[in-house]
Amino acid sequence: MAVFVIGDLHLSQNGAKPMDIFPGWKNHRERLEYNWKRRVSDSDTIVLAGDSSWAMTFEQALPDFLWINSLPGKKILLKGNHDYWWGSLTSMNQSLEAAGISSISFLYNNSYFADGINLCGSRGWLFETGQEHDTKIIRREAMRIEASLKSARDNAAPAVLFLHYPPVYADQEISAFLELIRSYGIQRCYYGHIHGAGCRGAVQGMFRGVQLRLVSSDYTEFDLVPVKLDI
Repeated sequence: MAVFVIGDLHLSQNGAKPMDIFPGWKNHRERLEYNWKRRVSDSDTIVLAGDSSWAMTFEQALPDFLWINSLPGKKILLKGNHDYWWGSLTSMNQSLEAAGISSISFLYNNSYFADGINLCGSRGWLFETGQEHDTKIIRREAMRIEASLKSARDNAAPAVLFLHYPPVYADQEISAFLELIRSYGIQRCYYGHIHGAGCRGAVQGMFRGVQLRLVSSDYTEFDLVPVKLDI
């Protein structure tokens, strides 16, 4: 049993938004499938750190979910900024059940336990627009992150935090998220969202007591990243 993470699959099984037009994304689904099947067994858990499907509705996303479901392992999805299909946990779970999809769960105000690790997380946010509403969104996301961390707090096992947005990027810091990381003793945080030339601004390695790691799929060359607790 092992835990892996990868973000930003940007699937579009219906061909509505092909990724081959972007540098480095040619045949990305085939490359991902190859790497996934050579690494992952049915007993493993894979966290998908947001932006899993370009679909606008859950119905449109079903071909992408069926493809994910066909791959080995238990998959835990969190929300990304392009996951417009995302709805309530109840509605999403009902839709998966109706489609016969059994290997996908959602990380949203909750947590999961696998391989001795509490898997916690949420979408997060960045001051991308510099607008006043960012403060409200960050406050709400901080509540969701803490809800996830609290749901695992009674367990003596360590927690790992998964976000879609990085908690730190270039000279930007989300202090509300970093304070939660500090206060809950999180030692590892994995995040996605950053692509291409933007990866040069990604903060990785040890930062104020937490190991940060970028796992967007193009950055990892469409390979899954093992989740490790050792520093």
